[in-house]
Amino acid sequence: MTTSMTGFAAHSINLDHASVNIDLRSVNQRYLELHFRLADELRPLEPQLRELINERLARGKVECRIGITPLPLATLDNGLNPAILERLANWQSDVLQRLPESPRLSVSDILRWPGMVQTAVLSPDTLNDAALAGVLATLDELVASRQREGAKLKQHILDRLGAAEAQVASLQPLLPALVAAQRDKLAERLRDALGEAGHERLAQEIALVAQKADVDEELSRLTTHFSEVRRVLDQQGAIGKRLDFLMQELHREANTLGAKSVAVETSRVSLELKVLVEQMREQVQNIE
Repeated sequence: MTTSMTGFAAHSINLDHASVNIDLRSVNQRYLELHFRLADELRPLEPQLRELINERLARGKVECRIGITPLPLATLDNGLNPAILERLANWQSDVLQRLPESPRLSVSDILRWPGMVQTAVLSPDTLNDAALAGVLATLDELVASRQREGAKLKQHILDRLGAAEAQVASLQPLLPALVAAQRDKLAERLRDALGEAGHERLAQEIALVAQKADVDEELSRLTTHFSEVRRVLDQQGAIGKRLDFLMQELHREANTLGAKSVAVETSRVSLELKVLVEQMREQVQNIE
């Protein structure tokens, strides 16, 4: 299945006293590049998380965010931290002795003080297990998201590929007549310029023009590359780099076709092919 490098997934796991919130988002990147924003309690998990993501994703710039949010029930009936409360009282007393006009701490100031409201403590093992399980579930959602996006990209490429094949198919029956018309036109000009004495020169020039105007090889290679693009799109795993190479080859052949053009029809097909290949290449940049 064709997979995009762009995707997003979020998952939450509610424990007794806290919620573990996981976000995974990815964008296109030449290689797999991982970034982590973890709650302090979960930083030791980064090597394991990196290994889990490496097993599922091959390319893309991936950001993993995991936060811990205390649930409302976690703060009920736990009271205030007496040690911090006493410390604040002593500090306020010292400040007021030296600066009597200083304002006193309000109740909201005290409650917002870090660590003042005691919350239930979750064991590290519980947090780690929840985070790992959450990342696995979120990875499933992210992969599914990237596959849905990849299916759309594949269809976009196939539509343009079909249009490119139609352009080549429309040109092939015209080639013999186009080459013959160009040869007759050149022969007439050379006869006018050289007369009958230039018969040998005439034959040489016509041979050169025929060789230059022969684009059968380019059309054959284009057809081969079209078939290869279809084959690669049906493969499993990371196919983006292979498709990118094929887009370069298609663009090269379209350029050569235009350079060897001896008729407006060939030039038009060359231009149309380059537009279609560029449209495909833009989408290939997002494929894993």
